[in-house]
Amino acid sequence: MGSTISTVPAEGTGLSWMAQTYAPPRSAYVHIPFCRRRCFYCDFPISVIGDRQSGDSSPAIARYVDHLCGEIGATPNLGAEVGLSLETVFFGGGTPSLLSGAQLGQILESLREQFGLDPGAEISIEMDPGTFDGQKVREFLAAGITRISFGAQAFQDKLLAVCGRSHSVAEIYRAYEWLQEAGAENVSFDLICGLPHQRLEQWQESLGAAITLKPQHLSVYDLIVEPKTVFARRYEPETHPLPDGDLAAEFYRQAIAQLQAAGYTHYEISNHAQPGYACRHNQTYWQNRPYYGFGMGATSYSQGQRVSRPRTRVEYVKWLQEYLKQNGSLDAPPVDSNDLILETLMLRLRLAEGIPLAELQANLAPEARQDLQRAIAPYIERGWVDWGEDAVRLTDPEGFLFSNSILSSLFNALEP
Repeated sequence: MGSTISTVPAEGTGLSWMAQTYAPPRSAYVHIPFCRRRCFYCDFPISVIGDRQSGDSSPAIARYVDHLCGEIGATPNLGAEVGLSLETVFFGGGTPSLLSGAQLGQILESLREQFGLDPGAEISIEMDPGTFDGQKVREFLAAGITRISFGAQAFQDKLLAVCGRSHSVAEIYRAYEWLQEAGAENVSFDLICGLPHQRLEQWQESLGAAITLKPQHLSVYDLIVEPKTVFARRYEPETHPLPDGDLAAEFYRQAIAQLQAAGYTHYEISNHAQPGYACRHNQTYWQNRPYYGFGMGATSYSQGQRVSRPRTRVEYVKWLQEYLKQNGSLDAPPVDSNDLILETLMLRLRLAEGIPLAELQANLAPEARQDLQRAIAPYIERGWVDWGEDAVRLTDPEGFLFSNSILSSLFNALEP
């Protein structure tokens, strides 16, 4: 274990990570927990409502939206005194596309009234095939949605069934037609590799199918078998049909090769975008900047505090009642300065741009920078990390591919 991380004041540099932590949030995450069924890899906080209910027909969704708006309205606007409003909003889930257009508008109006929305704000929503039609897309765009995160996951019906997804490949294509017909101009596809029984040629096929549709952004995720999921119960060590480490690495390299050849920039470990379409909201997380969080299971990060809401609707409503009594005050320990430095280093290294050396100099004392360089040195020698004249960054693809090992070594070397 290393010693306590030493920092240096960064007043006047505009690069202080501690000052950034206490700046007013300019982003908000809104959790919509409802799903028709739980995917076999999912450990997110969700509520399963079945195939026949949606925002227009579900009293549970209507009540939840009212609770959400109550939480939003009770949350202090930390940017009001300096005239700052929200630059990004992200509706995640769950399956936010189960909301009606009116319900989405109700939530956005609550955000606008409480915090303000910049005229050019990026407002994203996750949408799954089979949960919307062309009319709903038009309603969402009219309400203010500017970016759609589209949950395709795979382009083989057998693999979708293995995952427990509720849609087919045909529904992917039909849903995407509706997005295009409605005029959606910023669409991101989600794809998953490393699925049970998945072959490399199937992965290449999924990538090719997605590229052919020309979305502005693609997120490519490697399957992680989380505890207490269906996959965790179904696939025991030594017997499960998941790709081994070498094949999983080949999946990752293949994605980078195909997407770069198609003109996408690999700007974060799992994310690729056409020029000008990198997700602004997610960069809030990767740069470890503050954000509001609303809804069941959501986490907020503001005023140096991380606060997680309960992961069930019953407990969330109880929490909200207490929150309203306290006029939106939150009780959580402040983020430790050592934790802040470690979190920022590890999150920023997920980005292709890495960490500018000027920021390291502004936030770390010389001995801490030396500890950092010693921890990274073995990976510089392997070609996985580039410590250049302007920044330190992971190399693409090998540095990104082995990022877990690099970041783990970094954490062990610097953690007090």
